[in-house]
Amino acid sequence: MDLESGVRSEKNAKKESWKAVLMMAYQSLGVVYGELGTSPLYVYKNTFAEEDIGHSKSNDEIYGVLSFVFWTLTIVPLLKYIFIVLKADDNGEGGTFALYSLLCRHARVNALPNTQLADSELTDFKMDVLGPPSQESFGFKLKSALEKRQVLQKFLLVLALIGACMVIGDGILTPAISVLSAVSGLEHTMKIEHHQYIIIPISCVILICLFALQHYGTHRIGFLFAPIVTVWLFCISAIGLYNIIHWNPSVYRAISPTYMFRFLKKTQKGGWMSLGGIMLCITGSEAMFADLGHFSQLSIKIAFSFMVYPSLLLAYMGQAAYLSQNYTSPSDHRIGFYVSVPEKLRWPVLIIAVLAAVVGSQAIITGTFSIIKQCSALGCFPRVKIVHTSSKVHGQIYIPEINWILMLLCLAVTISFRDTKRLGHASGLAVITVMLVTTCLMSLVIVLCWHRSVFLAIGFIFFFGTIESLYFSASLIKFLEGAWVPIAISLVLMIVMYVWHYGTLKKFESDIQNKVSINWLLGLGPSLGIVRVRGIGVIQTELVSGIPGIFTHFVTNIPAFHQVLVFLCIKYVPVPHVRAEERFLIGRIGTSEYRLYRCIVRYGYRDVHKDDVEFENDLICSIAEFIRSGSAECSDSRQCFDNHSEKMTVVGTSSTSEDRVQMAETIMDESSEDLYKASDTREIRSPAPVQLRKRVRFIVPESPKIDTDTREELQELMEAREVGVAYILGRSHMKAKQGSSTVKRVMIDFIYEFLRKNSREADYPVGLSHSSSALEVGMMYLV
Repeated sequence: MDLESGVRSEKNAKKESWKAVLMMAYQSLGVVYGELGTSPLYVYKNTFAEEDIGHSKSNDEIYGVLSFVFWTLTIVPLLKYIFIVLKADDNGEGGTFALYSLLCRHARVNALPNTQLADSELTDFKMDVLGPPSQESFGFKLKSALEKRQVLQKFLLVLALIGACMVIGDGILTPAISVLSAVSGLEHTMKIEHHQYIIIPISCVILICLFALQHYGTHRIGFLFAPIVTVWLFCISAIGLYNIIHWNPSVYRAISPTYMFRFLKKTQKGGWMSLGGIMLCITGSEAMFADLGHFSQLSIKIAFSFMVYPSLLLAYMGQAAYLSQNYTSPSDHRIGFYVSVPEKLRWPVLIIAVLAAVVGSQAIITGTFSIIKQCSALGCFPRVKIVHTSSKVHGQIYIPEINWILMLLCLAVTISFRDTKRLGHASGLAVITVMLVTTCLMSLVIVLCWHRSVFLAIGFIFFFGTIESLYFSASLIKFLEGAWVPIAISLVLMIVMYVWHYGTLKKFESDIQNKVSINWLLGLGPSLGIVRVRGIGVIQTELVSGIPGIFTHFVTNIPAFHQVLVFLCIKYVPVPHVRAEERFLIGRIGTSEYRLYRCIVRYGYRDVHKDDVEFENDLICSIAEFIRSGSAECSDSRQCFDNHSEKMTVVGTSSTSEDRVQMAETIMDESSEDLYKASDTREIRSPAPVQLRKRVRFIVPESPKIDTDTREELQELMEAREVGVAYILGRSHMKAKQGSSTVKRVMIDFIYEFLRKNSREADYPVGLSHSSSALEVGMMYLV
C-alpha cells in the first residue's frame, strides 16, 4: 500500500506541475505575445506598399512574400529564441541587460564602480558552474582581453545601451503602429472616404487613455489580457483557415524556399526594400526573452510552439490565399488584413483587434519601464521616481515622467506619419537592431559563459547575424521615410545614458580621492573637541570603504556627531535579485567603544526597492544582530570578508529568520519600567527616559549568550533609536577643471548638471520616516 500511495502521490505531483506550467503558458499569451500576435494587421500592407513589387499578374510575388514570412518566423522566433537564446537566462531573468550581466560576472567587466569581492559570494552571483576555462582556450584569451582593455569594456557597455535605447524607441513606436493598424479597419467597415480624419483622432484618444491608465497598474485588469489575446489568435486562425479553403487551398506550396529566390530575382531592388515590411512579422519576438523573469522557459516554449506559431502561419497563409485571387496591382487599395475578413465579421474582428493592440501596447510600455529601471540601477540613467503598482506581483512598476514623455512622443509620431507605412519603417529598424545586439551578446555568452567552441559562436553570429543584417539594411535604406525616428530617439538616449554614466564614474573617482582614512576620524576628538549628541546619524555614501568627503566637510564646520554613527552605502550588483538573508554587509569602524558602523546594502537590478520605514527598521536590526553575534567567530568563511582592513559580516533582514534580533516599537507611558523579562526569549530594554513616548526594545534569541559589553552596546543603540535617526546627505555639484577639453566641459557643465538638476536625486535615503531628520551638505567636485 505504501508503494502504491507513493506512486500515486508522485503522479499527482507531476499532474499539478504540468497544470501549473500550462496555466503559466496561458497567462503568457497576454503578456508576452500581444505585440507579436497583432503583427498580421500591418505586415502585408507595409510589404506591398513598395511601388516596385506587385505588378505581376502571377502569384510569384505573393508566394515569395509568404515564403519569406514563413522562414523568418521559423528561423528567428522559433529556432533562435525558443531553442537557443532562452537558455541564456540570468538566474531566471532575460533581456539585453541579463546577457550583459552574465558577461560582467564571467569576464569581470562590470560597469559599476563600487564592486567588492564579497559580491561574488552571493548565492545568485552564479559564476562558472562548469569550472574556469582552460588557459589555452580562446574563451580564456577573450576573457583576459576584456578585463585588461577598457576600450572593449566600453564597447560592450555601449552595445548593451544601444539595445536598451532601441527597446525604449520600440515602446514609442509599437503602440502607435498597433493601435493605428487596428483602428484602420474603420476604413473598410464604415466605407468612409476621408478615413484619416476619423482614424487619427480615434487612435490618439485610445493612446491617451492607454497611457493615462498606466498608473493604476495591470494587476487589476491583467486577468483580461490572456483571454483577449487567446480570442484574437483563434480569430485570425479561423479567418486564415477559411481563406485558405475558400480562395486557394494550394497556397501551402509557398513554404518552398525557391519562391524567395524567385521573388528577389523578379523584383530585385524593390523586393530587397520590401524586406523591411516582411521583417515586421517578428515584431515582439524579443519579448519572449525579455519577459522570461515572469514566466518559465517551458511555459513560453509551449505557448509559442502550440498556439502562437501555428496561429500566425494560418493568418499569413490565409491573407496570401485571399490576395492570390483578389490582388491586381500596387495601386489597388484593397490590401491588408481587414479586406481578407468576411464582411459580416469585420465589426467584431475590429473590436477584438483594437483590444489586442491595446494589450500588446501595454506589454511594451511596461517593458520600457523595466528597462529604464535596470539602466538606472546600473548607473546608466538619471534617477527617476519608480512606483510599484502591485504589492503581490513582482515587476509591475510605473514611472510617471517616462510615461508622459512616451505618450507625447507616441502621439507626435502618430499625428506626423498618419499611416502605418512610415511607422512600419521606424518600428522595423528598432526591432531588428535589438535582435542584432542580442545576437552579438549571445555569441560572447556562448564562448565566455557556456565555454563552447569559438566556431560554434562564429556559426551562431554568422547564420543569424547574416539574416538580421539583411533585414537591417532593408530597414536602414528607408532612413528618410521614417527609419530616422528610432535612430534620433536612440541617439538622444545614448547621449543621456553615456553622459550620466560618465559623470557617475567621475563623481565616484572624486569621492575616492577626497576620502580620508579611519585614523583621521578616530583622532578628531582631541583636535576639534568633537561632541557626541544623542541619536543615530546615518551618512549616505557611495563608498564601500573609507570616510567620505561630505562627512569631513560637515564635521570640520560642525564639530559634533551622533552617539551612534552609520556609514550607509546602497548599491546595486550585477545580479537580478539579492536574497534577503544576504542583503546587508555590516562592519565596525575602529573598536566597539566608538560606536561607528559601516552598512552596505546590496540590491539586484530587478529587485523591488520600496521607500518605506521598514528599511530603517531592518537597518537597525541588522546592526543589532551584528553586535550580538560579533563576539563569536564566523564559522562559515562565506559570511565574513575583509573590506580594506574592515571585517564585514553578511547579515540578513529581520524577517529572514526567527533566530535574529527583532525590534519592537511601542508607545508607552513612564510607568512601564521593565528592563528585563524572563521568557523563551530575552528582552533588552533601555531605561525609561523622561517624557519619551516611543519605546524601543530588542528581542534577542536565547543563544548564544551575550556578555556585558555587548549588552551595553545594544542598549546604547536602543537609546539612540528612541531619540531618532538623522541623515547627513551630500548635495554634490560637478564642474570641469580649467583646461579641460570642450567636449568634457559640455558633458559635465551642461548635460550632466542639467540632468542632475532635473532628475530625482537621492535627496532622501530609502526608508526616511516622517520622524527622521535630514541635513544636506553641499560639495563641489572639480573633475
